[in-house]
Amino acid sequence: MPVFWACGVTPQAAVMESRPALAIGHAPGHMLITDARDTSYQVP
Repeated sequence: MPVFWACGVTPQAAVMESRPALAIGHAPGHMLITDARDTSYQVP
């Protein structure tokens, strides 16, 4: 289930606790912004 948090600290704690197979994050001061559609990133 995709989830978005505006802050990087809260999801880091959630990811470390839940240990999902895949998690996408960012480094402080380095965020990816793109116009790609969500469907381009769907994982079966």
